[in-house]
Amino acid sequence: MLVGPGADAHVFQPTPAQARMVAQAQVIFSNGLGFEGWMGRLLKTAGYKGHQIVVGQGIAPQKGAGHGGHSHGPGDVDPHAWQNPRHAITYVSNIAKGLCEADAPRCDAYRRNAAAYTVQLQALDTEIAGAWAAIPAAQRKVITSHDAFGYYAKAYGVTFLAAQGMSTDSEASAKGVGQLVRQIRLENIKALFVESISDPRLIEQLGRETGVRPAGRLYSDSLSEPSGQAGSYLSMIRLNTQALVRAIVAP
Repeated sequence: MLVGPGADAHVFQPTPAQARMVAQAQVIFSNGLGFEGWMGRLLKTAGYKGHQIVVGQGIAPQKGAGHGGHSHGPGDVDPHAWQNPRHAITYVSNIAKGLCEADAPRCDAYRRNAAAYTVQLQALDTEIAGAWAAIPAAQRKVITSHDAFGYYAKAYGVTFLAAQGMSTDSEASAKGVGQLVRQIRLENIKALFVESISDPRLIEQLGRETGVRPAGRLYSDSLSEPSGQAGSYLSMIRLNTQALVRAIVAP
């Protein structure tokens, strides 16, 4: 992995050693949808000649919510498509196709694995929809550090509000933070979350100003270490859902 567990792909800076590693690779996978703004420069620097697979290809991009007065306003493409497991099925299909192109003799195995994993993703989607089913739509409101959950929000009818934009590299404005403080108080929002890759100070400030205690940590743009609680995609989405639902229904 170029961007490892707990790291932030928005602000990642490839090293010369990583460029040399890329030059020797047979296949490069990237999310696309504008997520890795540094990828084009890296491939050019490395003189990369192998297969390049954009796993988000074919997904209709959503626009950003544009909350908080930040530089990422409505109309910017949201790259966080993996937050919807139905889109992850498209990722898996693109990955299998890319591996088949790069390694045709093993194509049948890649397709079998993709089919088996797709069944798990379909089950995960059903599980998440079931977890939200008992919560009235008007209650499904969450505050997060940056605008990373738009695809999840649309899939499961949850409203996410963020003081930063879709990139952790954007700054939250005082006006945007003030708007969130008023909204938290007015609508009695209880689900306030720090993200694993984000500076927690912004959420802690919101907590101090509203008296709402942060409810924990969500994994948005990165998994944990493999041995951690969000060491796989399935465990990450499941863990986030459990934390969100628990915070919203808390007395």
